[in-house]
Amino acid sequence: MPRSAPPRRTARALALLAAASLTVGLSACQSTEATSDYVTEGKLTIGTGEPAYYPYVIDDAPESGDGFEAAIAYAIAAELGFDAADVVWVRTTFEEAIAPGPKDFDFNLQQYTITSDRAENVDFSSPYYATPQAVVTVDGTAYAGATTVAELSDALVGAASGTTSLAAAESAIAPTAGVQVFNSNDDAVLALQTGQIDALVVDLPTAFYLVGVVLEGGVLLGQLPADDGVSDEWGLVLPKGSALTAEVTAAVDALRDAGTLDEIAATWLGEDAGAPVLQ
Repeated sequence: MPRSAPPRRTARALALLAAASLTVGLSACQSTEATSDYVTEGKLTIGTGEPAYYPYVIDDAPESGDGFEAAIAYAIAAELGFDAADVVWVRTTFEEAIAPGPKDFDFNLQQYTITSDRAENVDFSSPYYATPQAVVTVDGTAYAGATTVAELSDALVGAASGTTSLAAAESAIAPTAGVQVFNSNDDAVLALQTGQIDALVVDLPTAFYLVGVVLEGGVLLGQLPADDGVSDEWGLVLPKGSALTAEVTAAVDALRDAGTLDEIAATWLGEDAGAPVLQ
């Protein structure tokens, strides 16, 4: 009998150890299941710039939903199943959001062009917008009232060297004097301000910025037809390897298929925003 006691104690100890291991294992599983893929459980945390500019966010108030990217953000939130009240906004600089490392947002949108270099540090959703090229001028030129591409054929049209804007100006407008080429957009803007050129081709976001902030008496004539220019594609930025990338991309794709992205672009970046397509 004395020799049989230790095995019973050993068996009991093993049983207790197994039960403890099972409890720990179940706790670990429960903890893992409770972990949210979102920054904050039950909330969608969206990043934007500080400040955020017109026409992407109106009056630097993304929570209003007014502005192209503010409206896009809330449309994606709804597609993901979030109410507007469950959207939380945070601010980052442009560079912070695409730098390597952890993020305090679920996704960020600040007109980020999708590039392979940036994709080494962050994830991108599928594109929510492809930027067209646009034509700007200033009050007082003979072309300030132009509404068609043909009306610009005799204009002195400028663009920066090596840009998609230059290619678009050459193919879509093909001015009789040729496109005036400048080393940079800054040089081209100066040429427009001093009357060396009559009009300038830049991407639409830059056109909005020039007319709204830089050019005194700036006039946005409109967008060049999409078939004649090369567009940059904008995507939502997510942390590298985010578990949400596929889900967010599916939401963007669903909004595109439903025509919602085009409707939002037309409202905030199209004719209603003063950027009709020049025919």
